[in-house]
Amino acid sequence: MMNITRKLEILGESAKYDRCSYIKPNLENLLSGKIPGIYHATTSNGCTVPLFKVLMTNKCSNDCRYCINHNKHQINRVEFSPEDITSIFLDYYENRLVEGLFLSSGIPQDAESSMENMVEVAGKLRNEHEYQGYIHLKILPGSSYELIKRAVSLADRVSVNIEAATPEGLEQLSSTKNYEIDIIRRMKWIKRLLKRNKNMAPSGQTTQFIVGAAEETDQQILERANWLNQEMDLKRSYFSPFEAMKNTPLDSHEEPHPKRSPRLYQADYLLNSYGFNLEELVFDDEGNLNLDRDPKYYAALSKEELFPVEINQAPYKELIRVPGIGKISARRIIHARKMGKCFQKLEELKNIGVVVNRAEPFVKLNSTFQSRLEF
Repeated sequence: MMNITRKLEILGESAKYDRCSYIKPNLENLLSGKIPGIYHATTSNGCTVPLFKVLMTNKCSNDCRYCINHNKHQINRVEFSPEDITSIFLDYYENRLVEGLFLSSGIPQDAESSMENMVEVAGKLRNEHEYQGYIHLKILPGSSYELIKRAVSLADRVSVNIEAATPEGLEQLSSTKNYEIDIIRRMKWIKRLLKRNKNMAPSGQTTQFIVGAAEETDQQILERANWLNQEMDLKRSYFSPFEAMKNTPLDSHEEPHPKRSPRLYQADYLLNSYGFNLEELVFDDEGNLNLDRDPKYYAALSKEELFPVEINQAPYKELIRVPGIGKISARRIIHARKMGKCFQKLEELKNIGVVVNRAEPFVKLNSTFQSRLEF
């Protein structure tokens, strides 16, 4: 009979493909069983938080062609009971090894029974053991409304993996999931539940795209992510680069350029945090972002009429469109001007956090160009 540590190694390793802003632990420690299932998530302020991140089981009837748990993949198939997960998590938590739980699962037979097991874990922790810390539950495609309602009443955050930007993209990846019914409809239910009760899943819902697995452009991915943020009130989309898994149907499929996912994150941040719209982003003829420089730089190049910006006069909305000026440095510029400051030199901007080698061609100081840029 397989011991608990070996199960944790298998199901903790499988769980890493569900993204939650984690930093990978030391692989040697993970495989040696010293800290199986522990991952470090990054918070919005850059801190790291250890989570117990694991699958209930890697048994799965789905045929997601990119997935390590694909139903035809020849791997060790193991599972935990709700009692197992509850016990292991509490042991980790009480020994201060973790501060929260991220729980997902394969689907051996039907989504309902698999989702029921995860909800049971959360219920045991909240109601029997009075655990009040962080819980993130993965909502399985096809889960019933009642189970989702129970999940959001127990979890701090929930997520449904969308995987692809279009129904056609998902069809390339799986024959067992329906884009509109299994995924979008469940996101709508979650939105409705969270809108009705602000105490449910107070950290909201997120999703994950698998970038490069389907034949989809950056523009399609960002259009869908933007739609999800606006229509489903998503807190965040994760853009996980496709990894070719040995002995899966896509094991010979080309992996995306390593800069592709970072560029998508940068573009998504411009849309959701900087007030950019999709029309301001620049895509090539194939609908993809340029990998050489960040999207903000190319957006600035495409708006020649807006630059250079006069640092001593420009409003906040214009300042944050300057490459090298972020929200914090823009607020510092505004505050300094209110205090009577007149910026004369680039060095003064550098001292408040502006990346001057990026900003220099796009700004003026007292009507003086700092350098010329051919648009």
